[in-house]
Amino acid sequence: MPDDGLPLEQLLPLYAEVTVKIGLNLQPGQRLLILGPVANGGASLDAAPLVRHVAATAYAAGAPLVEVLWGDEPLQAVRFKCARRDTFKQFSAWLPGALVAHVEAGHAVLSIYANDPDQLKNEPPELVSMLQQTTARAVRPFREHLSRNQTNWCVVAAAAPAWAARVFPGAEPNQHLDRLWSVIARLCRLERPDPVAAWEAHLNELYTRTEQLNRKRYTALRYSAPGTELTIGLPDGHLWIGGRSSSAAGIAFAPNVPTEEVFTMPHKDRVDGTVRSTKPLSYGGTLIDGFSLRFAGGRVVDVRAKQGEAVLRTLIETDPGAARLGEVALVPQSSPIAQTGLLFYNTLFDENAASHVAIGAAYKFTLQRGEAMSDDEFERAGGNRSATHVDFMIGSADLDIDGVLGDGRVEPLMRRGDWAPGN
Repeated sequence: MPDDGLPLEQLLPLYAEVTVKIGLNLQPGQRLLILGPVANGGASLDAAPLVRHVAATAYAAGAPLVEVLWGDEPLQAVRFKCARRDTFKQFSAWLPGALVAHVEAGHAVLSIYANDPDQLKNEPPELVSMLQQTTARAVRPFREHLSRNQTNWCVVAAAAPAWAARVFPGAEPNQHLDRLWSVIARLCRLERPDPVAAWEAHLNELYTRTEQLNRKRYTALRYSAPGTELTIGLPDGHLWIGGRSSSAAGIAFAPNVPTEEVFTMPHKDRVDGTVRSTKPLSYGGTLIDGFSLRFAGGRVVDVRAKQGEAVLRTLIETDPGAARLGEVALVPQSSPIAQTGLLFYNTLFDENAASHVAIGAAYKFTLQRGEAMSDDEFERAGGNRSATHVDFMIGSADLDIDGVLGDGRVEPLMRRGDWAPGN
């Protein structure tokens, strides 16, 4: 039983219901593909109990077929131990095409993360980077489909032993999983009397926030915090999104469960200054910590990190767009995830505990008429294109953000990590 929470046999069906009804809004006749981080080959075997409940709920919602791509992290370790070093630029010959075909047919995608944040910490950084770059390039067409919401998709997480031990290092080993499941249940609103209704209310609140921001039509955001002095320009026609998106077929869905953010796209050429991370970044089985980036004319021109600098530098060198920003997101310090005081080593949770930005691809749906634009038109409008999209956290109780209005006036947007009065 999760620590002081719902028994797992009650929690998992509720989680599956929220995932299928709110996260995916799965429609009758849609197939569902369940996977995990594709670099690991699919969903962790530790997520199997949740996967089975999701499958049952999806079939009840009218799915004709639920398929699961499984992954096994120890098998990844076998590759690093036994495979020739010159083979790490190879990727699955069939998976990228299968993913694209699934999405283009209008079927739904669910990613379930239950992964060890330190899986590859002792592996050679150059091999880790090579694998990450190879994977990013191979699945780029699939990710670009998701970036324009070609179909309904969602990311959730499942507790797993290695991840739980990282989040609760001081707990007794036999308590790790229960404690993590308890926190997941609380942050995903599964302990509410009616979790689906609670999610509807929360998504409506996020929508109200995005409408307020869209009426502002800021031309730029200015960030100030210890180690951070950054200006992020916003393109004409940018759209703030929060909670829900809409697929090409008009299906309203919530890409992340949980979610506390509102986000939009920056102008790829109008980012200047220095930004410092406020939480470690768990990326592809490695940890990048204590890092800062300096931008000029939209591009990263300097990289510093206390841990994982080599991996970070290689990430930024994935392609030209990997050195530019593709997302800017606002999350108040008062968010439920921030209030736990926990570091999750999992971007799905950590990005919803703090304001953040992402290097790499921008989402076309965060620009007016962006989904109908060609790639060249999108870039000319200020959108960034890349094979990668990696969020990192910059928010804290010391962060102030100002919004620059079209007439040049500047107004407080966030103060000390929370919404400024009047916003």
